[in-house]
Amino acid sequence: MPGLQGSRMEGRTLGTRKLLRIVGLFCLWVAAQAQMKIPPETVQQWASLFSVELQELTTKYSGSQLLQKKLKDVESIIRIMEVNGGELVKDYSDEIERMLGSKMKSVKRLAESAEDADLYHEYNATLAFDYYNSMMINTADEDGNYKELGGEFPLEENEHFNNLPVNTQQSNIQVPTNVYNKDPNILNAIYNSEALNDVFISNFLKDPTLTWQFFGSSTGFFRIYPGIKWTPDSNGVAAFDCRNRNWYIQAATSPKDIIIMVDISGSMKGLKMTIAKHTINTILDTLGENDFVNVIAYTDYVRYVEPCFRGTLVQADLDNREHFKLLVEELHVKGEAKLKNAMKESFKILNEVCVLLSSSVDVRWLAGLMVSHLTCVQVRANGQGSMCNQAIMLITDGAMEDFESVFEEFNWPDRKVRVFTYLIGREMTFAQNTKWIACNNKGFYTHISTLADVQENVMEYLHVLSRPMVINHDHDIIWTEAYMDTVLPNTKELFTTKAQSLLLMTSVAMPVFSKKKETLSHGILLGVVGSDVPLMEVMKLAPRYMLGAHGYAFLLNNNGYILAHPDLRPLYKDGKKLKPKPNYNSVDLSEVEWEDTDEMLRTAMVKGETGSISLDVRASVDKGKRPLFLVNNYFYTNIDDTPFRTYCETDIDPAHRKYSQLQAAIRYLLGKEPDLECDELLLQQTLFDAVVTAPLEAYWNALMLNDRVEPGMETAFLGTRAGLMRLMRYAGVETRVAKKFLTPTDKDNLFTIDHFPLWYRLAVENTPGRFLYYPVNDKGVKYVIATTSVTVSSDGKTAMAGGQCFTGNNPKQDQVLSRDVVK
Repeated sequence: MPGLQGSRMEGRTLGTRKLLRIVGLFCLWVAAQAQMKIPPETVQQWASLFSVELQELTTKYSGSQLLQKKLKDVESIIRIMEVNGGELVKDYSDEIERMLGSKMKSVKRLAESAEDADLYHEYNATLAFDYYNSMMINTADEDGNYKELGGEFPLEENEHFNNLPVNTQQSNIQVPTNVYNKDPNILNAIYNSEALNDVFISNFLKDPTLTWQFFGSSTGFFRIYPGIKWTPDSNGVAAFDCRNRNWYIQAATSPKDIIIMVDISGSMKGLKMTIAKHTINTILDTLGENDFVNVIAYTDYVRYVEPCFRGTLVQADLDNREHFKLLVEELHVKGEAKLKNAMKESFKILNEVCVLLSSSVDVRWLAGLMVSHLTCVQVRANGQGSMCNQAIMLITDGAMEDFESVFEEFNWPDRKVRVFTYLIGREMTFAQNTKWIACNNKGFYTHISTLADVQENVMEYLHVLSRPMVINHDHDIIWTEAYMDTVLPNTKELFTTKAQSLLLMTSVAMPVFSKKKETLSHGILLGVVGSDVPLMEVMKLAPRYMLGAHGYAFLLNNNGYILAHPDLRPLYKDGKKLKPKPNYNSVDLSEVEWEDTDEMLRTAMVKGETGSISLDVRASVDKGKRPLFLVNNYFYTNIDDTPFRTYCETDIDPAHRKYSQLQAAIRYLLGKEPDLECDELLLQQTLFDAVVTAPLEAYWNALMLNDRVEPGMETAFLGTRAGLMRLMRYAGVETRVAKKFLTPTDKDNLFTIDHFPLWYRLAVENTPGRFLYYPVNDKGVKYVIATTSVTVSSDGKTAMAGGQCFTGNNPKQDQVLSRDVVK
């Protein structure tokens, strides 16, 4: 019988090869012999025969029928439950709230420590104090001696911090090149901030998921933990100034409404206009998504630089800011300056929008979760809108008119709108008038004579706007919009998965005030403390294995912009390097959930509502090559104050970080690490899958040992919803065509935070027991993957439990058939 079976199999293989030849050459033959006709019935017969042969091969080598039988045997001991989308979302939101709360507590401890250190410190103008300057550490001069403010600073690569060399026992200091690093104010503030070092370490021990912690001082220095070596730019300059960073600005000031008025009269020509444009751009750079802005140019008439924005304010998101910058660059000088009309126009806009914006702008951080055929979630952090924190920025080379009547009519006596004046140019003829305007409208006057003066002088307005917060000690915690981590892994894997958005970060920050009695009335801002939070840490909290094959989690902010989403691709390749795309962090939810044509989902989430919605979705898979037509149910709720398969939390205890997820799960199950926090439900499901699918290993091995494997059969495998994988290689690496298929990297990323693998998703949408075949062309390497699903039933309910595929290669026909088992 074995001999007979072998001859039959050999004949079948030869028959399959003949069919492949016929199919492969058919199109060419028709083109060359167009005058000859082949009956459709003959072609149908060829296709049917080929289909039967292919089905038999994939069924045999996948073992799908065996797996289906084993699942049938255990139906009496299992129970299938429908996932309650609302409850799942609520649980997820509670987990996120707890996680965000932990980060905020860490930041509060930093703020309290910084304020107490300042309270008990007396300023010493002659203080001599050495500190670790991050640009000087571990750097020697020509004689081999460490440079001043440097010294030996041990650094060690740390995976938790992007594999950068860091010092987890010590923070250090970065000072911008344009700030004197031994200025008495700097030295006193650095000396005070030494107290933060112990708090940094303590926070990290309490919450090992913390990443970078920092303190940005109003004097200009930046203390960062863990300590690092700061790398200057190609010119040897440290241009980074913490006071310009979004987290600093947002924490130091509440959301604001800004009108920028620029004088474009004839006297502003030449260098003056260049400085004025740079001033406008610098002011725009200090604004964020929760601020509102408009830019008005004036001579003897009022001109909106963007006519479409006439009479209103627009959100100061990245798109609008960049749009304003382009329009400002096109401004040309002419005519005579008439300040009065432009000032009236500005006050009218601010007075009219105050009522609207104060009720509509809500500073929140939002998040979402979409469960396949099931879910979506939202996160928010409580806050207020602009609350009419309004200002006019006047940029001019002089004010000559009688403008007092405008302030009497629109701004006095309450002075709700602050007016900041920037006198441009070396002449001081009209300095007194511009000073008067600022001082009588609770603003600030500054003189900008060169381009180098712009940055430092513009930043002064932030300290003025922060004074009410400082005096009232409003310790508001802010969460920033998403931004790209400065250390990007330069790996190809980012472009084979939908995990790019997981590289994004957000920061939680809090202002630090002086508590000294003699300074309380002055409202002195000492700086801002904060911590970075990788969005991946938030997304890990999603019960990924419960979302379904097409489910995913996503985050968005209060403005509807995506923080993390599987269809957000913030990177592009520039040669061999990965770079962020322009406006990568201002992609609206409606641009990725584009079936939400009426923006019902987006509107509900931005408003922080609780509910559900169903959408007909056309999802693209396999890099946009294949469409799936799905019906997704979204459930959403809010989270106050504000996956990779994770079986066990290994980040909580530093001693556990050395374990992989498999090692951690095994040690937990064996009782060797009872302190590990593990998802017991997920572990139970994984163990169940391991028991039920175990016979497949013996089946595959029997095929290898007792049967002649048809040429070209390469790989059989299965993957379960709980993340279990089994794999059989029918062909050795020497003869295998699809050498890159299911590499170790692929296996690590098969069931990631943002998606199930393609073969799994296609199996879900296919009829159980029937194989779906799809070709792959990986840089000229061609093969076919065949995938099917395996189901389990209980109490009249049926759920997908697994599936199978198959890889094969016929060298003579340049054809590869792939078989994989999917669960």
